Amino acid sequence: MITFAADLIAEGADVLDVGGESTRPSAVPVDEDEELRRVVPVVEALHSTYPRVPISIDTVKHRVADAGLAAGASIVNDVSGFRLDTKMASVCASRGAGVVLMHSRGGVGEMASFSHANYGDDAVAEIIGELRERVDDATRNGVQPNRIVLDPGIGFSKRSQHSVAVLAQVGRFAALGFPVLVGASRKRFIGEITGVKDPAARLAGTVAAHVAAMDRGARLFRVHDVRAHREALDVAWAIAARGSRTSTE
Repeated sequence: MITFAADLIAEGADVLDVGGESTRPSAVPVDEDEELRRVVPVVEALHSTYPRVPISIDTVKHRVADAGLAAGASIVNDVSGFRLDTKMASVCASRGAGVVLMHSRGGVGEMASFSHANYGDDAVAEIIGELRERVDDATRNGVQPNRIVLDPGIGFSKRSQHSVAVLAQVGRFAALGFPVLVGASRKRFIGEITGVKDPAARLAGTVAAHVAAMDRGARLFRVHDVRAHREALDVAWAIAARGSRTSTE
């Protein structure tokens, strides 16, 4: 585990995200005690070895979040956006944690399915509306706005057309005033567009999705293939920055 983390950092990862419960389609929820057993020792070991590298604890349970923060994590990445545990916001607020509020619908075993992928003519507006509710809940319970990152939840309760629409309109999420995180890595919609069935072989499509999202305002990316993304996004950012300077010269 430490060796794997070292590889990720060497390849350019800025944050390490630790989770003990899968959100794959038909995933079985993990018992709280088991999730604690899985993640707390990992967070402790990573924080001890790499004290300057921010650690994110990926969980929908407030006790796991609290234990992860006590063990050295500084960010809570809640794929339910605090929907599934009403105590999550207050725990994050009391710990002064950064939070990632992701858009999703349903429980852990349904999020990555199409069970709740029902939208009207403007899916992006609906997703933004639901994220606003998550922000309001977080701030009402003490989370400071400058601690919040929004994740539109690519592939979570979204068919391919919804994920593509979200990526095409990342600017609408950025306009809410919070940093936007995008996690399109190896997602099903990339396979449907490219015809690549093996998720691990979807690197080219994933990089394209993330570069497009960066160009539209996303600034944080959750990825599997760190080095390829570090290099691609660094180059894309350098080009974008140069274009911005040129337009004002």
